Amino acid sequence: MRQYLTARLAASVALGVLLSISGVATGAIPNEARASTQDEQPNFLGFASAFLAARSADMDNDTVNAIEFYTKALEFDPENIDVKQRLMVALFTDGRFSEGVALARQLKDDPAVAQVSQLAMAVEATTKREYRKAASLLNPADNNPIDRLLNTLLKAWADFGDGKGEEALQSVVGLEGPTWYPVFTRYHAGAMSLALGDKAGARTQFTDLIADPQGGGAAPDTYIRTVMALASMEARDGNKRAALDALAAGEDFSPNYAPLAALRQLIEADGKPEPGVKTAQQGAAAALFTLGAALNRDGAEETVAVYLQFARTLNPDDAATLVILGSLKERLGKMEDAIALYQMVPETSPMRRVSELQLGLALADMGRSAEAKDHLKSLIESDPKDLRSYLAYGSVLSQDKDYAEMALNYETAISMAGPTPTRNDWNLFFQAGIAHERLKQWPRAEAHFKRALELYPDQPQVMNYLGYSWIDMNMNLEEGMDLIRAAVDLRPNDGYIVDSLGWAHYRLGNFEDAVRELERAVELKPADPTINDHLGDAYWRVGRKLEATFQWNRALANDPDEDLKPKIELKLVEGLAEEDGAVPATANGNLGTAPSGAPELNGAGSDKKGSLEQDGARNKHAGLTGGSPVVPN
Repeated sequence: MRQYLTARLAASVALGVLLSISGVATGAIPNEARASTQDEQPNFLGFASAFLAARSADMDNDTVNAIEFYTKALEFDPENIDVKQRLMVALFTDGRFSEGVALARQLKDDPAVAQVSQLAMAVEATTKREYRKAASLLNPADNNPIDRLLNTLLKAWADFGDGKGEEALQSVVGLEGPTWYPVFTRYHAGAMSLALGDKAGARTQFTDLIADPQGGGAAPDTYIRTVMALASMEARDGNKRAALDALAAGEDFSPNYAPLAALRQLIEADGKPEPGVKTAQQGAAAALFTLGAALNRDGAEETVAVYLQFARTLNPDDAATLVILGSLKERLGKMEDAIALYQMVPETSPMRRVSELQLGLALADMGRSAEAKDHLKSLIESDPKDLRSYLAYGSVLSQDKDYAEMALNYETAISMAGPTPTRNDWNLFFQAGIAHERLKQWPRAEAHFKRALELYPDQPQVMNYLGYSWIDMNMNLEEGMDLIRAAVDLRPNDGYIVDSLGWAHYRLGNFEDAVRELERAVELKPADPTINDHLGDAYWRVGRKLEATFQWNRALANDPDEDLKPKIELKLVEGLAEEDGAVPATANGNLGTAPSGAPELNGAGSDKKGSLEQDGARNKHAGLTGGSPVVPN
């Protein structure tokens, strides 16, 4: 699969060369060659038009139109291998498995897509319970460690389905490889043992994995799935204490994770959770899910989509697969698809509340803010003690700049946290502080920031926000700079926090220091308009005016906020006035008066920074575990 993705990158470069030679810009492809409706079919000039339109749609993650145009291109050139490859993958990522596997059979001997094709045919065979055939299609000796792991797990589950359970289990237990293998092999060995009726063996495998949370960090979703599998097994056997102990380990690993809370509620009420993996088909789906979830990161969307859609083909009702696939669709801008997936999560699943939270956030991202707020408010009303609901609702309120309602929301959440909040509750205070700061209620904001740091000392987002706020108001200057520097030390690769340090230097008149830090921030976040604007200002102050205009133009090219855009345009015409810039320092560092029109607070909490979505308000992984780290190569 990875070899194919490398080949696809090369094809993208080649496409760019082709477009430049032919004088056709991707964006200039006629509308009739880019999209169509049911009532109006496009006019094609031939294979080239269809292919270029398909590639343009493909690179825009528009799989629906990519499929349509690749199909049209094949009408002109039915034997074109490159088009068949792209069409097959597009069909798989769009969930159209039966159409994609028909192409996979045609391409099974093509080395560029052999792994994808063989996986697809193995999945098809598994759905038909042709387990021996499925096993024969998989190569557990593949040199790529990810493919070797996946092929071994899928073959083991196929052998399990073929009645070779003990042999299958030993192939998983005995698999050797990189240090991150055990989180996968232990989970699947435990699941397979349990499916074979060996509860003691399952308990051993699950417990060994749960006892290694550091190793579990390679695949957080698999670690949590293991916790839930063990807790469910113990609860079904009447071992309530053991079940709750397993959940406690999961809660330490991923605090405030809604499915764990739902499972705890069920077990405490003496309920009997549903068993997890029971069949070879479910086991194969779990193998694809665990690898897909672990790889879920920017740049791997296509691979992840294929794995998760294959998992969904094998186990259509698996809630975790639906939720992560939904989050992937969100990341690709396919909000309607994401919402449809969230709505498919079964009502009885512990993941249902996660899907409902993500659905509300997706509505907000689509601009349907009123619907999003109504939806999230109803979730709060249905379970006022679920603090994640307040964080999701607060994220939408922040997006709408409704800071008064945002402050009320977080004050309510803080009251729900009780008189003795824990470290896990720090973000409620942080978000409440942001809301009050935006309302110019600084004493209340400062108190919340300090409380957040009491609960979670050295939390870099809070340190950054509080430190910069002090500097912006010309108070506690030395302490403020110390906080920002400490935040940068904790997150040296966070462009937004580095930008705050640079901008703090600028506000204090340390322009050379500002240039140094802001140049580093731009390296970390080259497309952020605010950071580019800041670097332009700093360049101007040190006399590098040509470079300043370059940075301001770069900021304009990166879609700045509507309130920032005219300010940049004015600077391009007039430059910076002499009095604009640093905060006038007072002798004792007490509150001074910032110049009118001074730049707004940057870094954590700034509207374009997305920090309200970091550290708890919302994460990139559909509220599952805060995001899966990358599986090492």
